[in-house]
Amino acid sequence: MIHVPMKSTVPFNKHTVISINQIKVQGPSSSNNITNINKGFSTKVNNQNHVKQHLSSDTVRSTNPTIQHRTQSIQNPIIPNKSIPPLIHKIQKGQKVPLSITTSVKLKACIGWNVLNNNCDVDVSAFMLNASGKVLGDSWFVFYGQTQSPDNSTIFSESSIQDREVISIDMAKLNKSVTKIVFVLTINEAFKKRLNFSMIKDAYIRIMDCSNNTELVSFKMTEYYSNVISMMIGELYLYNGKWKFSAIGNGVARDLAGLCELYGVQVI
Repeated sequence: MIHVPMKSTVPFNKHTVISINQIKVQGPSSSNNITNINKGFSTKVNNQNHVKQHLSSDTVRSTNPTIQHRTQSIQNPIIPNKSIPPLIHKIQKGQKVPLSITTSVKLKACIGWNVLNNNCDVDVSAFMLNASGKVLGDSWFVFYGQTQSPDNSTIFSESSIQDREVISIDMAKLNKSVTKIVFVLTINEAFKKRLNFSMIKDAYIRIMDCSNNTELVSFKMTEYYSNVISMMIGELYLYNGKWKFSAIGNGVARDLAGLCELYGVQVI
């Protein structure tokens, strides 16, 4: 059973959705309004609580008239394009490269994209896996609804100047059992709205050294599939005591709930 430390004030029930992909404004949302919550809201909930979440395929079930009014007033927001930053050390799909880093370095996985369909609300998740390819526990994945890992090493932040979303990793704090971090792009409510990755473009990831803000490696996707709604864009992994980056660029027809099950998060 998943216990996610969400920035919310009430628990979610068994009908929670991709929901975990929907909480972007202060307070919980009702089942009638979750569809239209979007990144246009900058308000964040201030108090982080440990809340039990059950992932399914529909909506968050809770009530808040204020959120209902706000979400009903905003529909089909226009998602402006962002310029792709310079990608210095670009590699191709399938390539794996060693990273010349120390165990005390701080890294940033900076991720961006543009959309061909404004209904595509894309977000980043980072799954922290052990040698068996499974999460260490139900709370060991980071996204905007759960912005920090249990070991405080990995932090999600939304929208930087150049990139859409950023996952920061303090390697000195990283739990020793974590041997892989997979960065995944998901499309919110893709099944319901019939969305897929053929409606996405310009997706990239760049791994940055925070000490001098220099790029270590980058990957820009060139293949976008109509049968995919979640994309593993890249991963950091430990091999023979050294960290490497792999450019993946492959996806699955699973929503965030499905990905949680894939990586070992218990979903009811």
